[in-house]
Amino acid sequence: MRSHTITRTTAETDIQVTIDLDGTGVYDNQTGVGFFDHMLDQLSRHALIDMTIRATGDLHIDDHHTVEDTGIALGQALTAAMGDKRGIIRYGACLLPMDDALVRCALDLSARPFLVWNVDFPTARIGSFDTELVREFFQAFATHGGITLHVDMLHGLNSHHIAEAAFKAVARALRDALETDPRKADAIPSTKGAL
Repeated sequence: MRSHTITRTTAETDIQVTIDLDGTGVYDNQTGVGFFDHMLDQLSRHALIDMTIRATGDLHIDDHHTVEDTGIALGQALTAAMGDKRGIIRYGACLLPMDDALVRCALDLSARPFLVWNVDFPTARIGSFDTELVREFFQAFATHGGITLHVDMLHGLNSHHIAEAAFKAVARALRDALETDPRKADAIPSTKGAL
């Protein structure tokens, strides 16, 4: 079973993440940040990763620590659940349209974390949610998940649509990368023999 639970507690946040990479996209995410929960739900549903997240953070300051630390914990859970990555396809890509927004994602589950982020939001906030935190989440997720992650906004007018398209594009690319390769189900997808 490719599943794992991570608990991460700091002076700023207390987070538990449980994921199952072979799920059906069942989710129950509660971080205290409504828009972020909605985005995590999209990530789960479209990656077909079962995901339960409970986060308590210092929201009286702002949402930053909760969002970033959730990305850290989710990345750590992903790394642990993948194990030695035997049999995975490894690479994934998606071109995701959502109304006015069009976002491209390409990723490699390489254990070499790197984020290329070419997404510009026309507004500083989506409701009360700071749009800068979208990048912060993906930076933390890519770093602790060992993901080379490229996200590019090709079109977009509405900040909500842009953010949601980004989460869905990453989800669909992740879904493809995590699938078992029917031709190499017992092999590490690298000439080095390890990832």
